[in-house]
Amino acid sequence: MTRPLETRPARPTRLARPARSTPSPITRALAALGWLGLPLIALPGTAAAQAAAAQLDRVEIIGVSPLPGQGIDRNILPYSTQVLKRDAIDGAQAVNQSDYLNRRVVGVQVNEIQGSPFQGDLTYRGFRASPLLGAGQGLSVYLDGVRINEPFGDVVNFDLIPEFAINTLSLVPGANPAFGLNSLGGALAYTTHDGRSAPGFRADLSAGSFGRKRADLSYGRSDDSGWHQYVAVTGFDEDGWRDHSDGKLGQFFGKLGHDDGTTSWSLGALYAQSNLVGNGLLPAYTIDDGALVKDLYFSRRESVYTFPDQTRNKLGQLSFNGQHAIDANSSLAALLYVRKSSRSTINGDEAEEEPDDPGDPNAAFNNTATTQTGYGAALSYTRVSGAHQWQVGASVDRSRVEYSQYEQEGFFTDRRGVIPAPGEDRELSANVEGRSTHYGVYATDTWQVAPRTHVTGTARYNHSTVSNQLTTRDDDTGIIEDKPNERFSYNSVNPALGIAHRLGDAATTPTLFANVARNTRVPTVIELGCADPDEPCRLPAGLQADPYLKQVKSTTVEAGLRWPLAPGMRFNLAAFRTDNKDDILFRSTSVTGQLGYFANFPKTRNQGVDTEFAVTHGAFDVGIGYSFLKATYEANGVLRQGERNVTITPGTRIAGLPRHTLKLAVDWRVGDGLTVGSDLQAVTSRGVSGNEDGLLEDPEVGEDPEYKRVRLPGYAIVNLRASWKPSAQWELYANVNNVFDRRHETFGALAETMFDASGNYTGEEADALFVAPGTPRAVFVGLRYRF
Repeated sequence: MTRPLETRPARPTRLARPARSTPSPITRALAALGWLGLPLIALPGTAAAQAAAAQLDRVEIIGVSPLPGQGIDRNILPYSTQVLKRDAIDGAQAVNQSDYLNRRVVGVQVNEIQGSPFQGDLTYRGFRASPLLGAGQGLSVYLDGVRINEPFGDVVNFDLIPEFAINTLSLVPGANPAFGLNSLGGALAYTTHDGRSAPGFRADLSAGSFGRKRADLSYGRSDDSGWHQYVAVTGFDEDGWRDHSDGKLGQFFGKLGHDDGTTSWSLGALYAQSNLVGNGLLPAYTIDDGALVKDLYFSRRESVYTFPDQTRNKLGQLSFNGQHAIDANSSLAALLYVRKSSRSTINGDEAEEEPDDPGDPNAAFNNTATTQTGYGAALSYTRVSGAHQWQVGASVDRSRVEYSQYEQEGFFTDRRGVIPAPGEDRELSANVEGRSTHYGVYATDTWQVAPRTHVTGTARYNHSTVSNQLTTRDDDTGIIEDKPNERFSYNSVNPALGIAHRLGDAATTPTLFANVARNTRVPTVIELGCADPDEPCRLPAGLQADPYLKQVKSTTVEAGLRWPLAPGMRFNLAAFRTDNKDDILFRSTSVTGQLGYFANFPKTRNQGVDTEFAVTHGAFDVGIGYSFLKATYEANGVLRQGERNVTITPGTRIAGLPRHTLKLAVDWRVGDGLTVGSDLQAVTSRGVSGNEDGLLEDPEVGEDPEYKRVRLPGYAIVNLRASWKPSAQWELYANVNNVFDRRHETFGALAETMFDASGNYTGEEADALFVAPGTPRAVFVGLRYRF
């Protein structure tokens, strides 16, 4: 039985809280785990305490910059960090690493906007790392020190990350300047295996629902002379759970290196390609005089709105990492890299203008082609000198981008597919050739000012230049026009200062920390290419003009504690606020216009609390995480959100982000190699894009607005898993995702549909609420082998 999306009356100012007649999603989540007979909290006994006692004094080294090999004890850092190991990722049996972050990591959420498991829209504390071109990116992502945010749009292609070769993943929060540009909400840093950390042959084969098949293979070796080699390959293929949503990818990763005890180096090579289909949002309701009428989503959950929606990615990357120990207290680290990628898309959509006659083309067949080349270098020097552990470094990153967008008239088929119109050639609508150069120098020092107190200070200077040459087609005349070449420069000095203080000498003493940090993001080509209110464009359609945009400046204040309560038990708490000045958002040309442009918005704010509790008791491992997030606009303005012009006032909540998120995970080592477990993710309701101001549609001139708040309902998803290791080399595993087949939606937006609830083309636009359907119940089985 389906349930309607939540709606309630809304006023332009304060909203009344609705009375709850049913348990909240989080309450139902707790009840679900109780119904399954899984303990939520377990206290360690004597045997568990003895087994876990060593963990209290364990020193875990993490990176304080993107370069591998340079790290510090995480317990003395003035901010919260999360480090994920390969064994934990394998044990969770997630679909991929984005899915693991969504299930287990506090503060992380993945929206299924595209529908493909490798095209998820990942947010952390409300900041995005997304493959969607035009999305405001607020997380930097690194692979062995190489920044993999693509030059055009800062997008992150998760399908090109060699997941099977990943050894650790670190999530560093806040506007940390040491991690360079775009680290506004945080940074993800991946490090890969080599022949020493993953020796021998490894295989992971799995298959299951939606025709999904995956194979991961690797081999690593090392010898006494210091040489080590490693190679890993991945193949993935699926039909997809939605119509016309098949996808496949292949990856190769290799590493060769040498370590003589003083100098170590490695050369890494990555080649990856994918052909993925992400069919986007689906109309759930049409809007008729303020009433919501069920639409295509409820007729058939697996439907897609229009197709094709295909993305082909290719990537080749070479990187060199080297470290040299100058003496016992100082070392050098260096990085060189080059990466080249290409991206082509095919998209079938509605025509921009309604056809005059029934026989005229009613659809658009759009293509884009992007090639990107990036290369760079980084160098750092680290030294421990008395009470100081400091590091200085420099980096340079350069890129060259060419992007072309083509349009072709087409027709809808009876299945809502788009085919090109006979005799119609595709036409260039926009082309851009861009270059960027980013220089950075930084210094960071952790100073032990007292036996239990450490102060960490960081400063980074960035200098960036971005140049564009645009070619566009005039909408009125159809003439191709070359715009003047533009070149913009950006400079920033970003500091950070924090303190960590351990309250006592006992192993179970908590550590308090506090930190303030600032970082920046420079505008991307896609934003500069659509930044003129006199020449607006349709997002994500063509590029029109490239006037100056300010860089985004984010300031994070964070405070919290790390508390090892007892052997095998820990509690972490972090409260944060990030203010974003001159955030880059898509703004409307007028409150009644249909076009918009990117512009600086005075201020947005992301604030909240992340908490985590974990305990090991005998054969049980239990983890509980809770996040509170309040993301708001903090200025007045009019934004273009889908088909609406939304009037923003200070305190307006940003759509798509739930205020409360709860994550639970339980694993039980039954014995004889058998382990069973369950995890749960519960989120409260969230707003939809285009309804931030409480309106479903723009009022006509002279009409009074009719306010109605629409929210996607909260939900709770339960997953089950089991694994059996008959020997040290073999492991059989199985998992059931979304056990109760809970229908849920991860994102919503107001837009217009030209199809009825049965999917038939009407030729008339109707206001509608579109949603991103969540994945239904799925079953997968697999086999792992280690030798």
